[in-house]
Amino acid sequence: MEKAKVYFSKEITPENIVKMYDLLGRTLKGKVAVKLHSGERGNQNYIRPEMVKKIVEHVNGTVVECNTAYEGARDTTEKHKQLMDEHGWTKYFDVDIMDAEGEDKVLEIPNGKVIKKNYVGKNIDNYDSMLVLSHFKGHPMGGYGGALKQLSIGVASGKGKRYIHCIGKENGSYEDMFNVDQLKFLEAMADAASSVTKKFEGNIVYINIMCNMSVDCDCCEVAEDPCMKDIGILASLDPVAIDQACIDLVKNSNDEGKEHLLERINSRQGIHTIEVASDLGIGNRDYELVEI
Repeated sequence: MEKAKVYFSKEITPENIVKMYDLLGRTLKGKVAVKLHSGERGNQNYIRPEMVKKIVEHVNGTVVECNTAYEGARDTTEKHKQLMDEHGWTKYFDVDIMDAEGEDKVLEIPNGKVIKKNYVGKNIDNYDSMLVLSHFKGHPMGGYGGALKQLSIGVASGKGKRYIHCIGKENGSYEDMFNVDQLKFLEAMADAASSVTKKFEGNIVYINIMCNMSVDCDCCEVAEDPCMKDIGILASLDPVAIDQACIDLVKNSNDEGKEHLLERINSRQGIHTIEVASDLGIGNRDYELVEI
């Protein structure tokens, strides 16, 4: 595979997110889903609607989310919709909880390493293309959260999230989610991500925003404060390359706080998700970073 191209800019502004998207040269067609993280109630680090308003309008997109598999403000459609109101998403955008009602859609993964199917919100079929708009940061279980996590856990329905966490165990319990083989969990995430990239093949782009970088995810009600200064915006057509580039930017940073974030990533073996996603052929770890 030839090197993937990843565009990078240190300037984090709403206008620059649009500029980075335009540099990719791929216009998302038809009805566009914008997959982002709406933020758990109480979380202080999630990216606010005002930051992404221009890019969502630029692609004429609908903000899409799915319910969670853990107790909180987003584990039911009713509560999730209320939180979307509270966090200002519905003030600016059309919002779609893709697994709000009805049976999930099942995406087959015949070459999956751990799971052979992925449960996603059935409303995914309403969209022709997808903008994966990710907040790059740490994660308590995955090590880090970026494009691949957004594709997998993010797009999965509430049931699908539990299925991935339980590495393919049907009707796994809440306790089962956090008592699994770590590497197999990361492999299941890569499997799930591959099914979404296949569904939107040729009609999907990725933007990662490296700001408010805590070791914790936006799904944490009480997250640790950011441990590093903001780094910038990345854009690519390759989900593996963009996540690898983010990891490398952290490693190569002069910020003393990077050791705390890298400890979280490495202690959870987070790079394994990138390794497996590359093995599955959904992207390339070898990339060219084009600084803007």
